[in-house]
Amino acid sequence: MQKGRISGSTGSLLAILALVSLTLLAACGDNTPITNSLLATSSTPSTTRTTTGPGVSSTSPTPVPVSTLTGQIKIGALVTLSGNNSPYGISHKNGYDLAVEELNNSKFLGSATLQLVTLDDKGEKQEGISAMTRLVDQEKVVAVLGPTLRSTALAADPIAQQKGIPVLGASISAANITDMGNFIFQASLPENGVVPAAIAQVKTKLNPQKAALVYEATNEYTKGANDVFKAELQKNGITVTANEAYNRGDTDFHTLFNKIKATQPDLLIVSGLIGETVPLVQQAREVGITQPILGPTSFNIPDIYTGGKEAAEGIIAGSAWFSGSTGPKSQVFVAAYKKKYNIEPDQFATQAYTGAYLLATAIRNANSTDPKAIRDALAQLKDIDSALGNFSFDANRNPVYDPVIVTVKDGKFQLFQ
Repeated sequence: MQKGRISGSTGSLLAILALVSLTLLAACGDNTPITNSLLATSSTPSTTRTTTGPGVSSTSPTPVPVSTLTGQIKIGALVTLSGNNSPYGISHKNGYDLAVEELNNSKFLGSATLQLVTLDDKGEKQEGISAMTRLVDQEKVVAVLGPTLRSTALAADPIAQQKGIPVLGASISAANITDMGNFIFQASLPENGVVPAAIAQVKTKLNPQKAALVYEATNEYTKGANDVFKAELQKNGITVTANEAYNRGDTDFHTLFNKIKATQPDLLIVSGLIGETVPLVQQAREVGITQPILGPTSFNIPDIYTGGKEAAEGIIAGSAWFSGSTGPKSQVFVAAYKKKYNIEPDQFATQAYTGAYLLATAIRNANSTDPKAIRDALAQLKDIDSALGNFSFDANRNPVYDPVIVTVKDGKFQLFQ
């Protein structure tokens, strides 16, 4: 064959291949949402592992498609950065910021970048309403991460639901949050997904016969956690000797604990937020309550042992995550967090980090900035290998993954064994 020329048969073959290529390109150019590896389930046959970034990966038979999105994509974050519960919000902000930085640097969304608009809701209902209104109406965000607290979420989330903006609560662990509407998602295990495992382990290892409960009566989350604890105690045949309430802002708990001490419980369960948890634990020990103390997921913050010191030793808590996890995504996250902030992450930072990755994954899967398309893509996320472990959303947009039980030992969280 003469150089520079194509034979008739070869030319025909090339023409056919070109026509097939054009047809495939046309099919990829329609408005059908792009499905990538993060939507594949573990039941998919003949699969290969496809890594999609430091924060998440999944099992898939095909490579992750490249996002065709461009420009800045604005997402909101409502966090509690002021007041007694600010330690939770600070951890959230750190997790969100690290995730967005990684996502943008790795070109997770191709030519598009995430712009995170973070507002302080101060842990107050009205502040949360104002901040959510601003994010939705003025900032025109396509989705919102947060808020930090359940009480704020109950007040603010309906605004986003009404406007059709998806909200992903990174660490709200109260039940029924997603009942507010089909645009509301929860990435944190609710207490009724953690407490049963905590009570079961405590019963196996410590065999308490009687337990006393203390809870904050002015907070929806703590009241809900107390109800779950009480129900699980009854299921496990553990007698409740006392069920005492306190109010937000209380500082002197000696009388309350003297009353509880008189009932001679084998176990003390405290459902509270960090603003009162440290003095609660300290004063329980001061009046001579030496029995083990069990708390909900709100206990999983370093302030519990840095503030409580010796009084915090031996505290047990159900948790969504443990910093000593051997999961690859968890280890990568812990190393990156330590490098950026020079501290070890807690559960709340991990949940925020994972939440940001889940949202970014939904945006990429949808290949769209339309809030409805993002909502639909979030709802489809299954079997995600994340820093929290294998993660899925169930049919009610609640999370599915395994809890862990931790204890404070030698001034840090360790697995309860």
